[in-house]
Amino acid sequence: MAKNKLVYPLEQVLDIKKRRVKAAEKVVQEKQRVLESEKKKLKGYQEAYKKVDDHHQDKLDQLRAGLDEGIQLHEIDQMKQYLKEVKLKRIEEQRKVDRQKKQVEMAQKKLDEAKKILKEKRLEVDKLKTHKSDWVTQELNEIRRQEAKQLDEVGSLVHLSNKRREKNEETKKKGRYKNG
Repeated sequence: MAKNKLVYPLEQVLDIKKRRVKAAEKVVQEKQRVLESEKKKLKGYQEAYKKVDDHHQDKLDQLRAGLDEGIQLHEIDQMKQYLKEVKLKRIEEQRKVDRQKKQVEMAQKKLDEAKKILKEKRLEVDKLKTHKSDWVTQELNEIRRQEAKQLDEVGSLVHLSNKRREKNEETKKKGRYKNG
């Protein structure tokens, strides 16, 4: 019996586990894609915040320069009012950044969980592959042992047959000598 004729009893289970690994790999790829998308959004929000923050700082510097120059009171009030609006916009942009950071963290956690599941599934497949290898080795050893046993039995039969034939031939020779 050859190695390729051996049928591993858990082959279907191994195939199912391999399919699950492939599915888990696809999930990891999807989670990675989502994470990259969330990071890209975060970068956009951070750029928008920086733009508003820079604008806020420019207007603040402009107000300070105006105060140093001694601009009109109504102009100062207008600048302060505009600064309040810019500050509110800045706060709103910061909230967007903070929310997006949380989204990135959630996407990262989901990716990490998917990777953990993938690792577990790969470990299951590896264990089954090791078991299959051990099983094949055991089966081949058993087959070799049985073949050796059969060869021993055949050898014993041939030996006995030869002994009987020799004994019969000796008996016939002795019978010829007595008769002849």
